[in-house]
Amino acid sequence: MALCNARVFILSFLTAVIFHCSLANVAAEGSTSEESPHRRFEYKYSFKGPHLSQSDGSIPFWIHSGNAIPSADQVRITPSLRSQRGSVWTKNKVSFEHWEAEVTFRVSGRGRMGADGLALWFTSEQGLEGPVYGAADTWNGIGVFFDSFDNDGKKNNPAILVVGNNGNLVYDHQNDGNTQALGTCLRDFRNKPYPIRAKITYYRKTLTVFINNGFTPDKEDYEFCTKVENMIIPTEGFFGISAATGGLADDHDVLSFLLFRLTEPGQQPPSVDSEIPKEQKDKYQEEFQNFQQELDKKKEEFQKEHPNVQGEPIDDLYESVNDREIRQVFEGQNRIHLEIKQINRQLAMILDEQRRYVSVITDEIAKKGTSAGSGQRTNQYFSLSPILRVNS
Repeated sequence: MALCNARVFILSFLTAVIFHCSLANVAAEGSTSEESPHRRFEYKYSFKGPHLSQSDGSIPFWIHSGNAIPSADQVRITPSLRSQRGSVWTKNKVSFEHWEAEVTFRVSGRGRMGADGLALWFTSEQGLEGPVYGAADTWNGIGVFFDSFDNDGKKNNPAILVVGNNGNLVYDHQNDGNTQALGTCLRDFRNKPYPIRAKITYYRKTLTVFINNGFTPDKEDYEFCTKVENMIIPTEGFFGISAATGGLADDHDVLSFLLFRLTEPGQQPPSVDSEIPKEQKDKYQEEFQNFQQELDKKKEEFQKEHPNVQGEPIDDLYESVNDREIRQVFEGQNRIHLEIKQINRQLAMILDEQRRYVSVITDEIAKKGTSAGSGQRTNQYFSLSPILRVNS
């Protein structure tokens, strides 16, 4: 009997040990799979102010086409004029497997409705100009579209769509691409007090889109938009941003495009020095030195021509992005204040009417109160009804 009890105890102990070991392995695997990938900023595929464009109007490592206008702090892909198209594209192909792009932009216009929209691209070739938000149709890759105009009349715009293409698909403009969209969400991205931010992640064959709605200055206040799993994209390609206007027009301004290489946990990311050949490094160093010398010459010439101007540079005559943000906030607050004042006036009028009705009814009740003592209580209710009908 004692031997049987000992065997049962040993078996129970071994079962418990194996169970706890299994749980530990599952927990370890779960924590490994949920570990975030390593992010590395890729400057050759990015741009950002305040010195976004060079003196000749070009963007380092990028090309622009159509009606795109680079400036010091942003790229205006299209101005708010009818039938405009513009785009910017990376000069070199991206060849890493996983990536994350953070885009900051504004879509603003005077009208209640805008057109046509803005698109973010990753394609095997540069679609410099075409009918799909200013870029070429039948692309090979993916496009994330910020569609402003409601072509199909279903009142489901503004919207954000993810559309993939293998080079054979013709974009369905009449239905706003809804018949071809792999993922979509409804978001109003026009005329917001702060810039819109989009974070697009492609990691382990899954494309995820997050959106900052432009109502807060918090740069990390993202909300989920859509996710596309088991998505196959070209192994290498170009990043691009395009926009277009139609009968209606908006300003499509991109403030920054930041690209990050993602590396899976446990893998060593390649060093920056190993990726840039020595000849290319020497070329960049020589270009930088020439640019620095040219800048020093221009500074000396400017000081000779303007000896009285020292210290801070002359203020820009145009409205800056920060000034525009502050102005939009104040205008919004002023509109809210006016609406509240109008509601208060309407409530005051309603209360005044109610007081007048109550006063009339009270006077009639007081007049009929004397007749109530002489046995005419019932007629009081019949005589009040026409008074209420007249005042209602």
